Amino acid sequence: QVQLVESGGGLVQAGGSLRLSCAASGRTFSLYTMGWFRQAPGKEREFVAAISWSSENTHYADSVKGRVTISRDNAKNTVYLQMNSLKPEDTAVYYCAAQKYGLTWYLYNNWGQGTQVTVSS
Repeated sequence: QVQLVESGGGLVQAGGSLRLSCAASGRTFSLYTMGWFRQAPGKEREFVAAISWSSENTHYADSVKGRVTISRDNAKNTVYLQMNSLKPEDTAVYYCAAQKYGLTWYLYNNWGQGTQVTVSS
């Protein structure tokens, strides 16, 4: 198991940027596929982006493609989500997720507590 702690959320105006961070515990972070999900009020949790253990492969939801970049630093046990050109519809709680030896972008068994992102119009 790995413990995940997100940070970097906050209030930003439409068109602005935020960088979310997710710090992971443990010594095997480099073996985990990492993902970001979000959940807006009254909606189901949805996939945002994911990155393979080596950073060689990434995957994005169509709704954020071109505006969001996922990256990781295995030496720091941290995954990042750089979000640009933010829109009010990006308002949600953002969750970091991890899956050891993950073979799919969408299934994870380790989750953080989430960080709130609010985009004002």
